[in-house]
Amino acid sequence: MPASALVRRVFIGLLVANLAVVGVKLWVGFASGSLAILGGAVDSCVDALNNVLALIVIRVAAKEPDEDHPYGHGKFETLGALAIVGFLSISCFELVRGAVNHLVSGTHRVNVSDWQLALLVLTFGVNVLITWYEHRRGTDLGSELLVADAAHTRADVFVTVGVVVSVLLMRQGWWWADSAVAIVVALVIVFVAYGILARTVPVLVDERAIPTRDIQDAAQAVPGVKSAYSIRSRGPSDLRYAEVTVCVDRHADVESAHAIADQVEERLKRDLQLHEVTVHVEPC
Repeated sequence: MPASALVRRVFIGLLVANLAVVGVKLWVGFASGSLAILGGAVDSCVDALNNVLALIVIRVAAKEPDEDHPYGHGKFETLGALAIVGFLSISCFELVRGAVNHLVSGTHRVNVSDWQLALLVLTFGVNVLITWYEHRRGTDLGSELLVADAAHTRADVFVTVGVVVSVLLMRQGWWWADSAVAIVVALVIVFVAYGILARTVPVLVDERAIPTRDIQDAAQAVPGVKSAYSIRSRGPSDLRYAEVTVCVDRHADVESAHAIADQVEERLKRDLQLHEVTVHVEPC
């Protein structure tokens, strides 16, 4: 089964699990009157929306290269990962806004029963399981989108922890605990968003994917190659491209030079896990 089909299957399962978490948090939030819990439900809704977005993005990213996209459509998946940063930013903004409003308005009465609190703890366990499974499958399948979405689900885990802690502290009369914990959670979300940016932006701006020296050494190790230069590389870890110019004996015939270029291409693909290599040959 193609990797894209496996990734889609993972996201469908995640969507079902996230919808269940959203349902529980919404019910407990409305029943208890807790804005923090409702905020957690909104954050979980973002997880579900991310899953829907991912299913759409993967269908586009899996298309074969065409005339308008000769390098394929893989960057659409990276764009999807970048869009998750936008969702994280919204979650962060909502948390800070709610926290500030509570601090300004003073006490905010919340009535969460023991069994409602138990349900919140259960959603925490589900989120932990989702995060672990999604990150593991994302790493196994080489999917940036799964790994990035796992980072957002991890943020939801911290949100749930913050909500549970704030409820426990508010039961002890610390009315400001809800707002304080929300601000801490917002900082965690900012950190997670930065991690996603650090991983996706280099791909979008075609940052060098492999050290030039590694490509040069591998190419020059092929018999018949006197030197390698004009080296470029780009792409995510699972779909990397490279270009290299190799210098061969000026007296070599076309067939021999072509054979050397083929060996360079095969070696680079094998040793450096490259998806595609373009080799230019020049006499020297």
